Amino acid sequence: MLAGAELADEIGFAAVTVSELARRAGVKVPSLYSHVRSSQDLKTRIALLALEELADRGSAALAGRAGKDALAALANVYRDYAREHPGRYAATQMPLDAETALSSAGPRHSQMTRAILRGYDLTEPDQTHAVRLLGSVFHGYVSLELTGGFSHSAPDSAESWARILDALDAMLRAWPPTPER
Repeated sequence: MLAGAELADEIGFAAVTVSELARRAGVKVPSLYSHVRSSQDLKTRIALLALEELADRGSAALAGRAGKDALAALANVYRDYAREHPGRYAATQMPLDAETALSSAGPRHSQMTRAILRGYDLTEPDQTHAVRLLGSVFHGYVSLELTGGFSHSAPDSAESWARILDALDAMLRAWPPTPER
């Protein structure tokens, strides 16, 4: 599926089809159908590859780190991957059916984030809230940055990213207690 992933990075994940992959590879479309069932299957395979690549990078970056250092390492993995592989990064956001999602590298992403949060002494349900918050901030920032949302104003987006990571660390260290119900 590497050829499909490379195509996604080149033309955008939304534009990937079996026909376009065949055209780029110089083969007839029917010859690809012995490898993939449909354009949807091709996209699913690209998503699975991208989730695996991103999880592997995240695991390597987190080794031996804790606290803010771990938070920044994982955040930077997501940002760097999205900048290097915009089509594959988009594929990581593709909705997967429940069975495929559970057998993918997707759960590793949550596990890595939860591992970071253990350093902040968060327990459930606050840990789940924090996983969602971090995912939202990472994805939101990266998505806006990829579309040029920060390219027309100062300060530089790298400076903002560093300040956001500082703010996230401070917020996680000062996480409010769960209200009594």
